[in-house]
Amino acid sequence: MERLDPVVLDVRVHDYTDPVVAELVEEVQGEYVVRYGDRDLTPVDPAEFRLPRGFVLVGWCEGVAVGSVAMRAAAQPGVAEMKRLYVRASHRRRGLARLLLHAAEDRAREAGYTRIVLETGVRQPEAIALYETEGYTPVAGFGYYADMPSSRYFGLDLTGSRSRR
Repeated sequence: MERLDPVVLDVRVHDYTDPVVAELVEEVQGEYVVRYGDRDLTPVDPAEFRLPRGFVLVGWCEGVAVGSVAMRAAAQPGVAEMKRLYVRASHRRRGLARLLLHAAEDRAREAGYTRIVLETGVRQPEAIALYETEGYTPVAGFGYYADMPSSRYFGLDLTGSRSRR
């Protein structure tokens, strides 16, 4: 598949209950149904995704919400859990997921987190490839899907410096 030209991404903090966030979350849920046959069943408390401990970022291109990513405090002190990194199909292959990932990492550092963990699934090879190329390494299973054979878990230390590609 041919890679499309990159675009400028304006990343803004939104509340989890914002209608644009709800729309993006519903779209990612649709992706889960296609890939796994069901929605993500993880219970969500919108308060966990509010500043200062959590956040939701929405990426905007030319006035259109094109993707999102969320972070919340994990069980371990200093650790943030990334949730639902998503880019709309119409805007994929432009590096936007990577830009959203970097924005989330930067915001997590600003919030005082020293590590990020995440769970993704084996039917999301693009996500796994992105995390691996960005320096995320396998970690032990955790959370709602801790024992699911279709899940993969990754972590990233935020304390070291790393050059952006």
